[in-house]
Amino acid sequence: MGTKHIITVARQFGSGGREIATALAKKLGIKYYDKELISLAAKESGMSPEVFEKVDEQATNSLLYSLSMGLYNFGNGFSAMGDLPMNDQLYIIQHKMIKRLAEEGPCVILGRCADYVLRDFDNVVNVFINADMEYRKERAIKYHNVDKRKAEQIINRTDKNRANYYSFYSGLKWGQPQNYDLCINSSRMTQENVVDIIANYVDMLEK
Repeated sequence: MGTKHIITVARQFGSGGREIATALAKKLGIKYYDKELISLAAKESGMSPEVFEKVDEQATNSLLYSLSMGLYNFGNGFSAMGDLPMNDQLYIIQHKMIKRLAEEGPCVILGRCADYVLRDFDNVVNVFINADMEYRKERAIKYHNVDKRKAEQIINRTDKNRANYYSFYSGLKWGQPQNYDLCINSSRMTQENVVDIIANYVDMLEK
């Protein structure tokens, strides 16, 4: 089963979104990008991947200031990028990498405002994975080694960070249905079912 589409996947913490995105790419026989984007960004910049890993998906006020002052244009480079904090440098490089990868062919991209970055592409399907809190708490404890007593607090904090990151760089509200083609509650069915729903949706678009 193949596709001509790029699929972006955003997800609530503990919803299984990463596993779903990975399985979807495998099912469709296309490339998958998540942490790989950090390695690609590091290679592009000549910096160590470990430096970028520490600041991945964090937002600061510096890029907003730079944009407001007209210092940066995503299409024409950035004259003073070295003056920006690492997280903003990472976002700028990843922005370019996501567009480049989308131009190379179909793939699945997890997080990193990919739906916003690729908003002008016609062959993009944007998916948001959410889940019930109890399900997310169980997964956070089991798969992310989260303290049972702090599970809900950590889940909410992680989602807030993702929402702030998305809002900061896109100007949109994270998790709002109008920003996505599909919003799926992964706690209501198996991950295999979720993958099948997304794959079938993409398949129908191509008929």
